[in-house]
Amino acid sequence: LLSFWQYSCQLNVTIILYSKVRTITNGFILSDLQRIIRTRVTDLFNIRYPIIQGGMVWAAGYKLAAAVSNCGGLGLIGGGSMDAELFRHHVQKCKAVTTSPFGVNIPMIYKHAEELLKITLEEEVKVVFISAGDPGKYTPLLHEAGAVVAHVVPTVKLAVKAAKRGVDAIVAEGTEAGGHNAPQAVATFSLIPQVVDVVDIPVIAAGGIADGRGLAAAFSLGAEGIQMGTRFACTVESSAADSYKKAIVESGDDDTVLTLMKIGPTRMIKNSFSDRIQQAEADGADEDTLSELRGYNRPRLGIFEGDTSEGMLEAGQSAGLVKEILSVENVFKQIINEYEKARAVPFDISN
Repeated sequence: LLSFWQYSCQLNVTIILYSKVRTITNGFILSDLQRIIRTRVTDLFNIRYPIIQGGMVWAAGYKLAAAVSNCGGLGLIGGGSMDAELFRHHVQKCKAVTTSPFGVNIPMIYKHAEELLKITLEEEVKVVFISAGDPGKYTPLLHEAGAVVAHVVPTVKLAVKAAKRGVDAIVAEGTEAGGHNAPQAVATFSLIPQVVDVVDIPVIAAGGIADGRGLAAAFSLGAEGIQMGTRFACTVESSAADSYKKAIVESGDDDTVLTLMKIGPTRMIKNSFSDRIQQAEADGADEDTLSELRGYNRPRLGIFEGDTSEGMLEAGQSAGLVKEILSVENVFKQIINEYEKARAVPFDISN
């Protein structure tokens, strides 16, 4: 126990023990949770657990974000599939149903990014996750407004760049993650410790994480929190279609594919659409042909409308770990219980 405590301190992780903790937030009750997990990530975002819900397109509306925040994690509204009016609606609804910290996710290459940023400032959202671009473009303005900024990166080089631009935390996302990926395809287990070694700010691990074992593994690699997308996309509160959630539950370890490499690498569940894309790539299709095959509304068709054959079913390799559609509350309970079990070292390392 002493050696684990010393190791936890080295990772800036503190486990605070309680007996039958009962937390009531906006009428939401969690009972019999025995630990608060405190790291620099929980301190930064003022949350109970270092568990962050990814801002997934078509799945991460205010209901999901509020549910995650009410459980003590950090919920994010996924702005990447919203126009300005819809984005403001979700931010205002989230503020109405939770007093816990929540944030927004804005991909900087998104055509409505500037409008979403303006609304974020007007609505005084204090946590902003940004990706796909130079974080120096928005970070100073967000800091002036008192917001905390996290930036999503797929490589060590971009992590160093983001830290130099003044962001408050790094989300290091491995190629196992669902949705848009980087062509470098660096895996989470390789990426996290390398990023931790070169930045002084908190690192959040993402990609391939769906349970408490992943949280424990992230800590062992030096991260101080996790971000999960696919697991939260497959919850009752997710705005995704039931057929999309069912497709996640039915997926195994080899049922996602990273494709569309020439126009924007994307990990998705295999279906008729992905098969056609892969065949076109094998036949040497150019960028224009691939863009035409993809079309504009494929993610909406698959995730929100539930067309599991012709839609783009963005999901990570962690889909193979997701066995049922649960409420956010039950996901949290499972993660904490799994984490507690995973912390026990099952090996005899004595001389």
